[in-house]
Amino acid sequence: MKAMALQDGFGLENLKPLTRETPEPGPGEVLLKMRAASLNYRDLLIAEDRYGGRFKLPLVPLSDGCGEVAAVGEGVARVSVGDRVAPIFFQKWLAGEATLEGLVTSMGGPLDGCWQEYRVLSEQGVVKVPEHLTDAQVACLPCAGLTAWRALVGEGHIKAGDTVLLQGTGGVSIFALQFAKAAGAEVIITSSSDEKLERAKALGADHVVNYAKTPATSKKVREITNGRGVDQVIEVGGQDTLKEALKSIRLGGRISVIGNVSGNTADLRIGAVIATRVIMQGISVGSRADFEAMNRAIALHKIEPVVDTVMPFDAGRAAFDHMAAGKHFGKICIDLGA
Repeated sequence: MKAMALQDGFGLENLKPLTRETPEPGPGEVLLKMRAASLNYRDLLIAEDRYGGRFKLPLVPLSDGCGEVAAVGEGVARVSVGDRVAPIFFQKWLAGEATLEGLVTSMGGPLDGCWQEYRVLSEQGVVKVPEHLTDAQVACLPCAGLTAWRALVGEGHIKAGDTVLLQGTGGVSIFALQFAKAAGAEVIITSSSDEKLERAKALGADHVVNYAKTPATSKKVREITNGRGVDQVIEVGGQDTLKEALKSIRLGGRISVIGNVSGNTADLRIGAVIATRVIMQGISVGSRADFEAMNRAIALHKIEPVVDTVMPFDAGRAAFDHMAAGKHFGKICIDLGA
């Protein structure tokens, strides 16, 4: 079988095709014929050796995918041949609170990811997926979709009438927009692109703010909320956005810290954290149980993940370059089934 892998070192120049023997499932395992995969910003950081941690090479990237069960090992009961499934991000985080044991089993690093024709996984590490979605849409769910779900629903307990502030129009933020609207919440979303903001409005965003034209986004947020502030912020920017998030949150609101697109280190006033009584929590995707709950909601509301583009198996560096350019709206996917 063929795969795409970081082989001689980290750096996108080392992402090259690789040929391996097609694996066979052992007891309790399933063999997936991979159909599609999608990129997350995490994948770019790992490929460029900017993520932290030590990953063994060669490494097959991309945590997120969609596959069809091609064969099953002895004793497999959760899925059957022919089922369409998605791998879970943390292969050993099945339910409840995260554990150190579970958090070291992430796909795409340290475990090999989905950019390959076949992948063997434990039957415990896959979930069945909503029937109305395409393969590419399914491949958007395991990391970006579940991160947004856990932030808003699992931890944030979003309810109708809440107001949510979303940063940018990447995968997590667009999923958060869709989940928030399904819950009956009011959504404010930011971007530096008026074109992207118009697309966000078409998906249901109630208010949009161009941060290139209005750098002090919190002032606009306070205006929109009549001075109250928002109930939740989906914080993906990091260094350059956290201060504005703190100025935008209501008393006792929640900031879900998810990304660090603009940098890892933020200079903020501890007094502001205390004064706002803000709940600030890091979000690390979610468990298999969270994934299955999200899938039920997606099926009920017929939510369709937003796919920016689908690239061929051998796209290689071009896929990451497209992500690094920051011009995408929604998810960048790879067709693995052609």
